[in-house]
Amino acid sequence: MLGGAATAFVLASTLAACGGGGEDSATPVLNWYINPDSGGQATIAERCSEESDGAYRIAVSILPRESSAQREQLVRRLAANDASIDIVSLDPPYIPEFAQAGFLAPVPADLADRVTEGVVQSSIEGSTWNEELVTVPFWANTQLLWYRKSVAEAAGLDMTQPVTWEQIVQAAQDTGTIVSAQGRRAESLTVWFNALIESAGGSVIEENSTDPDQIQLGLTSPAGERAAEVMALVADSGVVGAAFSTSSEDTSATQFESEDGGFMVNWPFVWSRALSAVEAGTLDASVPDDYGWTIYPRVDAETPSAPPYGGINLGVGAFSDNVDLAYQATECITTDENQAEYMITNGNPASSVAVYDDPEVQEAFPMAATIRDSLELAAPRPQTPYYSEVSGGLQREYHPPSSASPETAQRAAELISAVLSGEQLL
Repeated sequence: MLGGAATAFVLASTLAACGGGGEDSATPVLNWYINPDSGGQATIAERCSEESDGAYRIAVSILPRESSAQREQLVRRLAANDASIDIVSLDPPYIPEFAQAGFLAPVPADLADRVTEGVVQSSIEGSTWNEELVTVPFWANTQLLWYRKSVAEAAGLDMTQPVTWEQIVQAAQDTGTIVSAQGRRAESLTVWFNALIESAGGSVIEENSTDPDQIQLGLTSPAGERAAEVMALVADSGVVGAAFSTSSEDTSATQFESEDGGFMVNWPFVWSRALSAVEAGTLDASVPDDYGWTIYPRVDAETPSAPPYGGINLGVGAFSDNVDLAYQATECITTDENQAEYMITNGNPASSVAVYDDPEVQEAFPMAATIRDSLELAAPRPQTPYYSEVSGGLQREYHPPSSASPETAQRAAELISAVLSGEQLL
């Protein structure tokens, strides 16, 4: 899972949360399928079970680590009308597919109003399909531009002002440091490309439709060509470090922690990771002390960037025998108090704006305000029931990133169109 996986580097143990508060054998059990994290969702499940005062008990089951594997398992079971799936933690790009297939129970209108109040816009958009809220916003993730303060100062970059990709590449070349991004053939490449094309004012899908033959791609638009140009610029800059075409989020974090670290785009987990390394004695405290952060780089100087959006939203299974209770439980799971604790203990940022004003959150994440601002600017990946086909086509044609060009855009557009129309397989 992109974003979620990046922040969830410690696997939680599988457990069935033990409810309290008057629970007996007749208490309905809600099965919540979660993505791997550091145990935070299991803790929330236990707390909400107790607070339900016997109305329900939540039992958690952990899905595979990779989001594509999570999707595959859930699709297979829901296609078989599996009534045991009550609540699912869903990676946002797959939500339209689940909604379009009828796998999600409709969100009650009054609940939709409550769970979107005070929530960052990107998380609402990521919970929506066909202009209807189909999942409950839970936690939201975004990438920041991380920089070594000493490097930016040496390069003469004013990081209080927006910077472009060209500026950070030039700064890294001037200082002999590394620009870290995710160049491997994986979902992270789609994340990067989508942020570039959205930042250039375009979209991977310009005209959306539930009919795959009617989907109009924007890859060959001026914004698409500009995105390819910037991707190749970074990859060919000579400052991306070795094996850029296999670089992941973790690879990037390791590079940034090294003495060659200069600039990096990545999820906020890198902060907790660095502090944990200092505590373990494997990283000098001066390293995270030198970390700076700001909004994602711009493609063009005069156009605000559209940072990546990730995270997890909560769906309720359409075939569940406990739809009403499951939606009650999602309201408990997503309270500001639970989101704040989850952010502090598991490093996964909240979708609720109010959480970023929590002093404990601000103490744990000094960059909390920047994360919140980035989430307000962030753009979801293509919202389509055919996301797997679109993302797979992008990864196939835009890898390695150094090969990205206008010709790449044309090939990718032709490939994805052929796949969507059933004329070709990925």
